[in-house]
Amino acid sequence: MNSPLQVRGLRKSYDGREVIAGIDFSLVRGECFGLLGPNGAGKTTTLRCCLGLTAPDAGDIVLAGEPVPLRAREARAKIGVVPQFDNLDPDFTAAENLLVYGRYFGLRDAEIRPKIAGLLEFAGLGGKEDANIRTLSGGMKRRLTLARALVNDPELLILDEPTTGLDPQARHLIWERLKRLLAQGKTILLTTHFMDEAERLCQHLAIMDAGRIIVQGAPRELIRAQIELQVVEVYGEDAPGWAAREAGKFSQRVEVSGETAFCYVDEAAPVLAQLAGEPQLRTLHRPANLEDVFLKLTGRELRD
Repeated sequence: MNSPLQVRGLRKSYDGREVIAGIDFSLVRGECFGLLGPNGAGKTTTLRCCLGLTAPDAGDIVLAGEPVPLRAREARAKIGVVPQFDNLDPDFTAAENLLVYGRYFGLRDAEIRPKIAGLLEFAGLGGKEDANIRTLSGGMKRRLTLARALVNDPELLILDEPTTGLDPQARHLIWERLKRLLAQGKTILLTTHFMDEAERLCQHLAIMDAGRIIVQGAPRELIRAQIELQVVEVYGEDAPGWAAREAGKFSQRVEVSGETAFCYVDEAAPVLAQLAGEPQLRTLHRPANLEDVFLKLTGRELRD
C-alpha cells in the first residue's frame, strides 16, 4: 500500500540559512514514525511543509496521496493534527468544539453528533460533553485535542509534542490511546522531546539536527548500532575528578555533565567493582536507551 506520507529532497531556507537541507523519509501505513531532534533542528518547519502551511524551496511531498503544496487542502482533509499548543475554542463546550471542528471537513452535524460521545469516551472524557473548556485540566484539554483530531476518521495523525507539560498519569493515558489507534490501523507521525515516549510508541524514527536527518531506523536497532550496551552513571562532587582519574581504565567512552559522569560500556562489572571502593560517589547502572543515542548524536549543549 502507498505510504501516507512521502518526503524526498525537502529543502527550505530563511534569510540565506538552510533550515531543512535535503531530507528524505516515508511512513509505513499502520505504524508510528518519530521525528526527533533538538530545538532548531528543523522539525517544525518540516511539519509545516508537509501540511502545506510553508512552501518548500525544493523537494517532493505526497501527503495522503496528494501532492503538497499543490493539493494541500485536499490532503489535510484526510488527516488529523494535534498541534504543539492547544487551540480549543474556550467559548464552546467540549462537544461543541468537536462539532464545529467537524464542519471544517465538510461533515454535516448529523454525521458528527453520533460520534461525539464515542470520541470523548475514547479520550477519557466520558460525561464531559457540556464541560466548559476553561474548567478542564491541561491533560483533559490535550486529550480533547486528540479526540478532535479524530473527528474526520483520518488515515494519518500528525502529533506535535502531544504530551509536553503533562503529568505522568496523563502522559501514560495518551500513550495507551495512541497504541489503541495503532492497533486499529491508524498511522502516526510523532514529534517529541521525550525519548522514552518515542521508544515506547515508534516502530521507526529519524533524528534531525541542523536541518539534516543524521540517522533513521527502528529504536532498538539504533540503540544496538549507535551506543554501547550499558551505562553507569556516577554522581557526586568528585564525579568529574573520578572520571578524569579512573573511568578511562574501564569505559570505552565517558561524558561528564555537571556532577555526573556517564560511562558507556559493554561490560559494567569492572567499573562497578572499582566504584564499590568510592563510597562518596553514587551510581546508577542501566541498559543504554534512545536518549543516550540522541545525546551522542546531537550533543549535550543547551539549544534555544
